[in-house]
Amino acid sequence: MDEKHKLRARMRAERQAHVAALPVATRALILLRPPAPLVARIPEGAVVGLYHANANEAPTAGYARWFYENGRRIALPWFAGREAPMQFREWTDPFEGSDLEAGPWGAMQPAEDAAELVPDVAFVPLLGFTADGHRLGQGGGHYDRWLAANPAAVPIGLAWDVQRLESLPLEDHDRPLAAVVTPTRIYEDLA
Repeated sequence: MDEKHKLRARMRAERQAHVAALPVATRALILLRPPAPLVARIPEGAVVGLYHANANEAPTAGYARWFYENGRRIALPWFAGREAPMQFREWTDPFEGSDLEAGPWGAMQPAEDAAELVPDVAFVPLLGFTADGHRLGQGGGHYDRWLAANPAAVPIGLAWDVQRLESLPLEDHDRPLAAVVTPTRIYEDLA
């Protein structure tokens, strides 16, 4: 088992234990809106790429509602199939999710007829991060490939504080994040 694979397994377990220890009422209040320094970097009319968080990922629903109510378009990853490249499609109902369906990986995604969008800013999921903006992803490479094909997009991580690592094994294709937001801190201007 390689170093990144072992690290991913450890970080999934640590993240799950952290989230399980949070009272439900506390979880509902975390990351409800983006912090002002990030909002200042994302102008009205911008397309904001988010991910539909699973039970253990840093939540994105509050960000989606806030950006939608404040003049930004929201997009989520969309896959035509497991072998297809990741695209982003418009999410027009961040309140009820009535325009979402299960995708080939099980994550909720916009319907096939949703407009394809290219985010100006992409909030990316992660298993671990460093203070200088390096990210440990899930291992599928979807975001790495999308970010390489869309270098103008500003990548921002959302994470729990427990996901911070001192260092990560890096590869040539790894692109540092411009910022990472946790419930207690913003690590910014990293890239």
